[in-house]
Amino acid sequence: MTTEKQLIEVSGIAVEIIRKKIKNLHLGVYPPYGKVRVSAPLFLDDDAIRLAIISRLAWIRKQQKTFLNQDRQSEREMITGETHYFWGRRFRLDVIEADLPPRVRIRGTATLEMRVRPGTNREKREQILSAWYRRELKEQIPPLIAKWEEMIGVSVLEWGVKRMKTRWGSCNARAGRIWLNLELVKRHPLCLEYIIVHEMVHLLQRRHNERFCELMDGFMPGWRQHKEGLKEIPLTDEYWEE
Repeated sequence: MTTEKQLIEVSGIAVEIIRKKIKNLHLGVYPPYGKVRVSAPLFLDDDAIRLAIISRLAWIRKQQKTFLNQDRQSEREMITGETHYFWGRRFRLDVIEADLPPRVRIRGTATLEMRVRPGTNREKREQILSAWYRRELKEQIPPLIAKWEEMIGVSVLEWGVKRMKTRWGSCNARAGRIWLNLELVKRHPLCLEYIIVHEMVHLLQRRHNERFCELMDGFMPGWRQHKEGLKEIPLTDEYWEE
């Protein structure tokens, strides 16, 4: 796909413009700091794009203010006493050094226990926790896809989990493939289910238009509440948005 990028400033706001072979203009404000990005058709000139941005300045500033006002976590050092999240709940990390294979488990109701070999550094500890998060998330996905395939009437031919910088999920409708963000494992389980439904509905309607919202309302009437739930825990620099 042909793309052209440029950076402009509109009323003191830096905006990244990406021109693509698309039919409609799309404007988004992205966490963690409210970066503004516009995807525009190749045929639109600069003046038309500026007018589109100006018409949504109030909305842009509101979104940026929301991101800036949210609580943020400091960088995790992977040491005992830190707070970590799992399925929307807070857990206290307890790091135990032992000459045994690494392991992560939930202990009791509020402790995330991580067993590591003596001398394991922060980066390796983070990798161990990330691998555990990935396994836990991937275990929950197949039954949800199976449930919603029957309800929506579509087939997911392939799915995967990865970190994504600007999305909670993505869908390739032509290939019948969906991707889910690893960070979903830290949110409430209903947030994961919402994103799965969201991406599967894209197999019926690719764009976020009125029909898409109507389909979402029909299949999952409470989807807007679940979408807001994605913001209920503190942001980090690894926080992504759909």
